[in-house]
Amino acid sequence: EYEGDRNSEGQRHGFGKALLPNGDTYEGEYECGLRNGPGTYRFKGGALYTGTYLQNKKHGKGVFFYPDGSKYAGDWVHDQRQGCGEYLYANGDSYTGEWANNKRHGQGTYLYKDTGSKYVGCWVNGIQDGPAELIHRNYRFKGRFLNGKPLGRGKFIFDIGCEQHGEYIQPVQEKEEEEEEEPPLPLEPIWKASEITKLTPWSPHYED
Repeated sequence: EYEGDRNSEGQRHGFGKALLPNGDTYEGEYECGLRNGPGTYRFKGGALYTGTYLQNKKHGKGVFFYPDGSKYAGDWVHDQRQGCGEYLYANGDSYTGEWANNKRHGQGTYLYKDTGSKYVGCWVNGIQDGPAELIHRNYRFKGRFLNGKPLGRGKFIFDIGCEQHGEYIQPVQEKEEEEEEEPPLPLEPIWKASEITKLTPWSPHYED
């Protein structure tokens, strides 16, 4: 069902309201039969998008309300979260920063609601990866992350006015004699402290 403007060829063109066969509804601008410009799309399952469209795809600025209570507000490119945006998760966590192909990618800040901690730094395909700072209530860690885990040189900075330098080392997994059907999970990186100093300017160390 459609109620709204049409062009001389009978196509939906201008402002209109539509009830789609699957039960979804759309109210907004059309151009030559396609959703184009500002509009609001309500999904039968409870989700809602309000923002701009380009040839039937979410494109430009828009806000998407998901059925689980989470929400994304920011940039869209061809139906995908891409550019800059803020995502509020159902558990209260939030991410503000860059996106690519629907994933956290680039510089961004992730805030953990339960602990109040936050990760500020680089992301690659939705995973913490690259130079970053993990900030807790009374101290913070500055260093590099790889595949979501701290690895390599870095330092812990404490609010009492000192810092502990060292590096996260990846333990070597001991091989089993018999092959297992399910490979074991990789061991967590271990922090190896080297020295404690007063607060000093920090610069990342890169291994050759």
